[in-house]
Amino acid sequence: MCGIVGYVGSRETARVLLDGLKRLEYRGYDSAGIAVFHKGRIEVRRNEGKLRRLEELIHDESFDGRLGIGHTRWATHGKPSDENAHPHKAGKVAVVHNGIIENYLPLKEFLKKRGHVFASETDTEVISHLIDDFVGEGCTFLESVRMALDKVKGSYALGILCEGEDACLIAAKKESPLVVGIGKEECFIASDVPAVLPYTKDFVFLEDGELAVLSSEGVQFYDPRGKKISKEPKRINWSPVMAEKGGYKHFMLKEIFEQPRAVTDTIRGRLSGEGKAFLEDLHLDAETLKKIQRIILIACGTSYHAALVGKFLLEESCRIPVEADIGSEFRYRNPIIDEGTLLVAISQSGETADTLAAMREGKRKGATTVAVCNVVESSLARDSDHVVYTHAGPEIGVASTKTFTTQLVILFLLALKIGREIGRITPKEAKALADGLIKIPHLMEELLKSSKQVADIAKKYLYAKDFLYLGRGINYPIALEGALKLKEVSYIHAEGYPAGEMKHGPIALIDREMPVVVLATKNEVYDKVLSNIEEVRAREGKVIALASESDSNIAEKADDIIRIPETLSSLTPILLTIPLQLLAYYMADFKGTDVDQPRNLAKSVTVE
Repeated sequence: MCGIVGYVGSRETARVLLDGLKRLEYRGYDSAGIAVFHKGRIEVRRNEGKLRRLEELIHDESFDGRLGIGHTRWATHGKPSDENAHPHKAGKVAVVHNGIIENYLPLKEFLKKRGHVFASETDTEVISHLIDDFVGEGCTFLESVRMALDKVKGSYALGILCEGEDACLIAAKKESPLVVGIGKEECFIASDVPAVLPYTKDFVFLEDGELAVLSSEGVQFYDPRGKKISKEPKRINWSPVMAEKGGYKHFMLKEIFEQPRAVTDTIRGRLSGEGKAFLEDLHLDAETLKKIQRIILIACGTSYHAALVGKFLLEESCRIPVEADIGSEFRYRNPIIDEGTLLVAISQSGETADTLAAMREGKRKGATTVAVCNVVESSLARDSDHVVYTHAGPEIGVASTKTFTTQLVILFLLALKIGREIGRITPKEAKALADGLIKIPHLMEELLKSSKQVADIAKKYLYAKDFLYLGRGINYPIALEGALKLKEVSYIHAEGYPAGEMKHGPIALIDREMPVVVLATKNEVYDKVLSNIEEVRAREGKVIALASESDSNIAEKADDIIRIPETLSSLTPILLTIPLQLLAYYMADFKGTDVDQPRNLAKSVTVE
């Protein structure tokens, strides 16, 4: 998997493809390549490594064809290498592919017996050979693609070229994202909208099993049965400049500083002065909500940490049992679900394979499903019964920042809405919660002014090889998230723990070389956290405390203090997140790691 771009039109095709692939670099990749027609033949150029190597490879070349496909790969089958890079060409057919072909080994053996010779370790190469096999039998290009995909089991987003069809590009989708961009006398395919946003704002989102045939005359769509269908494009209002760094050194830093705006956009139009929450695509009335007996929150990675915060918020506001579950584990334990279950699936991209599969399993068992995601018309949004969008805008850095805080806001709004609708929150309490949320963007702005202080703290602890993050109650998931961010971008080992669990094992690690980040804002467990700090100090650990502005006791207990503005305890996680993101960012920047594209990571994990 990772990034796909395809083009049909009158522009210089190779340049369009490279430009699109550059805009997908945020997804993470280990190799890159393009396939372009030249003098009636498909010319493939690909290599292991970054796009600059591909640019160097084709620097002196020109191609006369006006259609092509490009790909940035993140290894799933076969190590990163020139041979395993996409596109894969077999005979007359070239293919780029995101996803996983589950039955590629028996297909490969079948094709070998028919004389096909394979040049890579990938599952993708099977697709190009399979289509070419049908073309060799005299089938049309479109028939060959359809018949080949009938034999394939797994997930795919595909861009396909065929020699002899030098004015036609075919795209296909199943369980991996793929969009078709429609411009003036040109058209595009891409795995993500920003890839071709400079060229068009009109997009068609393919459904599972659909095909698109792109030519100079336009785009024709087909349903899974091969019947021609009509699909209306949707206009995307993201500006290409939103994907620019805007003067910041890295996208991650820019996106950290965009959080007050992202949270404002996420709140806008969703709160009344009386404390009512309006979630426009959540069509659940009071009677339906009162029938909910249990809520399950499903997510992976950073979104799972948001789910853990959501568990605290929803249980407190709704007094309904709430579980937070990891998407990759959920469907393999035969979960108990019935019609009284509300299943909330959380994913930045809306394409996370494990979260999608878990949501579909819950839906199959009778749960009412709600998607929380950032991408309009994503698979999760389309497949769920209801959807609530975060309005974070494009997030380019692989490590999630503004999408996490906007997820927290949505979960707060969801808790407020359900709690108010079922009568667990009084109008007075609802108004106090709403007033607190409205103030959060301003408090985030204030907190971001401490970025230089956080940078200084990061310099102080650059020597550390291990960090421990501690939090209690609703702040415990933020300790997990802080540790994850540090691991993701700086490659420093870090662990997040409930502070009360420290003495049950992690305390053995603490010494004068171990920085311990403690989330110590004033709340109902504040005194307990102070006791945990004393335990760290007794073992000569270095304490970095995130403490309330009014806390006068913490100074003598911590080596470094980051002050957090006062707010409701249920909103504190949003504020605590910011300095932890900054700490991870500056540690990574000072160490010289690839902040926006950390090694081995991808923005959208679209395979299991």
